[in-house]
Formats: sequence, C-alpha cells, structure tokens
Amino acid sequence: MALLVSGQVCELREVVLRDKPAELIDASPKATVPVLLLPDGQVIDESLEIMRWALGRNDPEHWLDGDDAGLIAANDGPFKHHLDRAKYPDRYDGSDDHRALALAMLAPLESRLAERAYLCGDRPALTDFALLPFVRQFAAIDRPWFDAQTLPALRRWLDHLLSTALFSAAMVRLPAWKPGDPPTFLSA
Repeated sequence: MALLVSGQVCELREVVLRDKPAELIDASPKATVPVLLLPDGQVIDESLEIMRWALGRNDPEHWLDGDDAGLIAANDGPFKHHLDRAKYPDRYDGSDDHRALALAMLAPLESRLAERAYLCGDRPALTDFALLPFVRQFAAIDRPWFDAQTLPALRRWLDHLLSTALFSAAMVRLPAWKPGDPPTFLSA
C-alpha cells in the first residue's frame, strides 16, 4: 500500500514459499517475503523498511507523520508472536492461550481508536497500514469470535481500511511467477 500511495512503480513476482525460486534466494538469502530489489542492487527485505523507503521517496498523504515506531514494534514483535501461535497452533508447542494474549494486546489500539479515527490522528498513516495486516490476520482466524469481542472501534477501523480502494488495489492476486514470465507492474 505504501508503494502505491508513494507512486513507486515496481515489478511484482508472486512466489510460493514452499517452492522458492532461485531468484528469490539469490536476491535475499533469508528467502522470506516481501523482498524489494532496487536497480542499484540494494535489497530491502522487511515490510516496514520497504514502506519507509517508498514514503521517504514520496509521501503525498503524509503517512510518515504518523509513524509510531513503538506501537509498530510491539505489534511486529510480541503481537506477531502470539498471532502466529494462535493462527497455526499445530506448528508451535506450548500451553499458553495465545489468542487471549494477542487479544489483550489489542486493548491499546481500541483505546486509541475510541478517541480518534486512526491510530495516530484523524487521517490514516504509516502506523495504521503497518498494523493492518496483523489485525486482519488475527480477525480472520475466527471472524465471528473476533466480532463478538468488545472492540467496536478496532472493528470499525479494520472494516474501513479493508473496504478502501487502496487495499483492493494492493491485494491483487497473481499467479506464481516463473522465470520467463512477462513482467507484472504495480503502479498507482
């Protein structure tokens, strides 16, 4: 979404992580997604850093004004830890109720959103779009259960962001890329 908002044009290559193409591993040995390979050979392989790179080049909606690094770190670290274990309980050992622990971590978001439309003010910003994928994944584990929780402001925020044209444009479904495929470009 930051690439779209900032007007950056890039070639998209959809990969299946259980069948990683050599080009992905060559670009970024950790072979996770996303990976942004710049024309000068620089590789950015963290979502947040890709967002900040794109917005650093062009930030027409002033998303960087709402960059709450602490809140983003709490969700990219501890919340993501519990999210993964709640979403994939068969992959992880442990007896903790990770869904309950993740839910508890949403309370600060609910409090903020009860007072304002977005996490850092009256307009969407980097923090909103950095946290959106995590909250979306958590809600999608069991949407009826999520909707039954006392999180009206968070649900309003989530449903609003998911209904935007920007979200729809960013969530295009592409077939898995293979060497020799014609390029598909993301552009505003």
